[in-house]
Amino acid sequence: MSELLKVENLSAGYGEAVVLNDVSFSLAEGETMALLGRNGTGKTTLMDTLAGATRQHGGRIELGGEILSAMPSHERANAGIGWVPQERCIFKSLTVHENLTAVARTGRLGRSAQIWTPERVYEMFPRLAERKTNLGTQLSGGEQQMLAVGRALVLNPCLLLLDEPLEGLAPIIVEELLRAIARITREEGLSAIIVEQHPQAILAISHRAVVLDHGAVVYSGSAESLRDQPELLDQLLGVARVDAEPVV
Repeated sequence: MSELLKVENLSAGYGEAVVLNDVSFSLAEGETMALLGRNGTGKTTLMDTLAGATRQHGGRIELGGEILSAMPSHERANAGIGWVPQERCIFKSLTVHENLTAVARTGRLGRSAQIWTPERVYEMFPRLAERKTNLGTQLSGGEQQMLAVGRALVLNPCLLLLDEPLEGLAPIIVEELLRAIARITREEGLSAIIVEQHPQAILAISHRAVVLDHGAVVYSGSAESLRDQPELLDQLLGVARVDAEPVV
């Protein structure tokens, strides 16, 4: 597999405050990476930095051979970044269908041979099809998250960033979203970086794992290897494990 994303010696933060220090990793086309760490270790800052929402103090971000470091967020979306932030940021005054059609475009496709359209999003998330005329304010938290993911998909990115997509959702919705994410990455071949507080659940559908601590990388390697070493995982995260069955 060819290299899609390359991050070298990245330092970034908010204003003059530096949160990330000398972060380096790479991601191949078609790979999924679990981004793990305790609260406050820099995971969201890293996702925000990849999306262009922080101040980069040093280092280099390269996507598909294109340097992103100096690009604003909207240009990074054009370059192939699909970002689902923690806040979801859907257009609450628009309907579900308007949220999707307002941003849909061909994009810069990665390995996936099929273009993501609103119709394909509805097929992935039937709940959204049932509510396509509902406003964003009329959706549950889980439906808003599905819409946020769908809106990123219709940009047809080559890299999907998901920042805690399962946070605060009911177990049945968590299972539905996990299956959808597994399909998007495994079957569709879309590269993704996923931040999540349920490490076992995300490691089960990821190829690689990176663990941050105090804004620096303390583990970078196989997701399967880390999942099979629960003691090491406990040590790296400093919290008790949350077991989950693999998603198939």
